[in-house]
Amino acid sequence: MSELAAGATPETTLDPEDRKIITLARSARARNGVPEGAAVRDETGRTYVAGTVALESLRLSALRTAVAMAVASGARGLEAAAVVGAAEQFTDEDLAAVRDLGGPGTTVLLAGPDGALRLVTQAQ
Repeated sequence: MSELAAGATPETTLDPEDRKIITLARSARARNGVPEGAAVRDETGRTYVAGTVALESLRLSALRTAVAMAVASGARGLEAAAVVGAAEQFTDEDLAAVRDLGGPGTTVLLAGPDGALRLVTQAQ
């Protein structure tokens, strides 16, 4: 997890827009009954929300699906991304998708199913 100031918790240091994408990702997970929900915010502030895709012929994580939705909608960059699920870490493929669209400094947030922040990293 990234460094926090003394006495701070991840939740108290989150900007309201980052809290929003965690909430959207959590809602996508619950609404669709999928293992993960994700949301990304593009360079204009628009958000794209997705869940895990698990078809016989197509498997995508929620984060890669959200990035694909942003690209398909014309986004030219990302400000931040969030994933809600049981994972403790991001996969290399997920971070690569965020990095491809947002660049290596894009903030990526990982929260548990309850919405509690677990990890803040950058798509390096």
